[in-house]
Amino acid sequence: MASMTMKLGSKSEVFHRDGQTWLCSTGLPSDLVVEVGEMAFHLHKFPLLSRSQVIENRINDYSSEDDEKCVLQFHDLPGGAKTFLLVAKFCYGIRLELTALNIVGIRCAAEYLQMTEDRGDGNLIMLSESFLNEMFGHWTDTIKALETCKEFLPYSEELHIFSRCIDSLAMKACADTNLFSWPLPENGIAQCPEGNHVLWNGICSTAKPQPLSEDWWYEDASLLRLSSYKRLILAVESRGMKPERIAGSVVHYAKRHLSLLCRQSSFQGRNHAAPRSLVSHPSDADQRNLLEEIVALVPTQKGATPTNFLLRLLRTSMVLQARPSCQDKLEKQIGAQLDQAALEDLLIPNVGYSMETLYDIDCVQRILDHFARVDNEPLDPSNYIIDEGQLMGGSHPLTPMTMVATLVDGYLAEVAPDVNLKLPKFQSLAAVIPDYARPLNDGIYRAIDIYLKAHPWLTDSEREQICSLMNCQKLSLEASTHATQNERLPLRVIVQVLFFEQLRLRTSIAGWLFVTDNLENSQNPNGNLDNAGNNTRVGAVRDHLVEADDIMERVSVLEKECSGMKEELEKLVKAKRGWNLFLKKLGFRSKSKSIDPKTVKSCLLIQKNQSP
Repeated sequence: MASMTMKLGSKSEVFHRDGQTWLCSTGLPSDLVVEVGEMAFHLHKFPLLSRSQVIENRINDYSSEDDEKCVLQFHDLPGGAKTFLLVAKFCYGIRLELTALNIVGIRCAAEYLQMTEDRGDGNLIMLSESFLNEMFGHWTDTIKALETCKEFLPYSEELHIFSRCIDSLAMKACADTNLFSWPLPENGIAQCPEGNHVLWNGICSTAKPQPLSEDWWYEDASLLRLSSYKRLILAVESRGMKPERIAGSVVHYAKRHLSLLCRQSSFQGRNHAAPRSLVSHPSDADQRNLLEEIVALVPTQKGATPTNFLLRLLRTSMVLQARPSCQDKLEKQIGAQLDQAALEDLLIPNVGYSMETLYDIDCVQRILDHFARVDNEPLDPSNYIIDEGQLMGGSHPLTPMTMVATLVDGYLAEVAPDVNLKLPKFQSLAAVIPDYARPLNDGIYRAIDIYLKAHPWLTDSEREQICSLMNCQKLSLEASTHATQNERLPLRVIVQVLFFEQLRLRTSIAGWLFVTDNLENSQNPNGNLDNAGNNTRVGAVRDHLVEADDIMERVSVLEKECSGMKEELEKLVKAKRGWNLFLKKLGFRSKSKSIDPKTVKSCLLIQKNQSP
């Protein structure tokens, strides 16, 4: 859609430039010189004083001893020589066009020169106001005019041109796109079928325009200066726009103007920020100020802004060394919606001076602590109790806390290979998650195993401490099988895993045998099964018996492994009597070839006493 214009005047061009001078070739000698900046305009008194009260007053106040030309100086005229040339053409009646790019300057200059209706009908103030009021109905032209307002401060503010542009844009951005479509620039114009005409409000003359999406204004808004964009966001917020839409616009604006934002990623992505020596335009200081302003515009409502975007903002703020208050706001906002984060976004490279660890563990710790403070979900233990089928299948209820638990376990597994990661930091991160939030402990077991592998110098006491972070009773069958053969785990932990796995298998056997008995008792009193259900029931019994045989074989293997461990321990007792106390705590008896419930209970008590 073409930009709107207003044509003024009817006379041909009479102005021509000679260096730093503009001459008016009307055939009459010039009797007035107007100096604007470094430019001099050789004009005539009457056309100008007939339109401007200020010029008339200046001419009346001017005195010359040698009858030289009257010289007036307007060095502070809004728009300078470029705008004054347009004003002069208007006074001479020469053809010119009012457009969105020059209207703000012309309106401010007309006010400065007091070109009111008192000097004659159809003066420049009235005409420029008429054009502005019509222009505010056009989205694209209003955007153009808004961007020129900064050049004419403070006049554009005093005349409320800036605020009227903002209000016009905010009204259109908040409008219901299902009711009508505002005209947009080329990248977002409401299209009509070929051959149809589009009116100013987006309505086609012969066909209905295609509806606009709610983000239609993001691209145009992202082209605004920061000062204008801030005013626009505050205006749409005051009009009740949804926080999600505001956040979408802020994300779009940040991606366009923060050059480091899209280049921040984890080490796994092999996509690091460019070295600072290569970043020349814009400067780090400008980018830092821009980032802090953008962070201030981010809606604070939980979930309104994507968590991955907040985490990228946080990374960028660290690289640019933004103010602590800026980083603190981001960390708190991320913590409030941490359950929506992805693991890859949480892997924040350490850009601090110490560079103690590869990733910024302390930052994630602060985010996690804040999540723990703001997470107010009621604790209902029944929601976190899982039965045997859920444990075997891996399914468990999803709540914000359980999702964060999965996220933390994955994060610990990623940072565990770092040899500089100290045990207290690992423990501190893992301990934030309560035991009930980990229905399955496979994740934390995997992280612990990776950490033990990367830190082989840990003492037995430290290995005991880190293993106390997991609940052996909540390991899946696959994890339990791996743990029983894991030489990196303390012996006590391996024995506990064996006990709990045997108990779980025996419980399963008892349940399946109970089902088998029920199937046998479901026969009719005469001992005959219904012909339709006979085959199904017999097949079910056969399947359960096969599974029971497999489990019994597994139990037998476990008992043999436990018996072998007991024999190894007895050999160690001969060399060191201190092992006797360890055996008693584990509940071993010399004549036992299997594990009874009392032994299981003893191990449970040991685990409970040593857990944090």
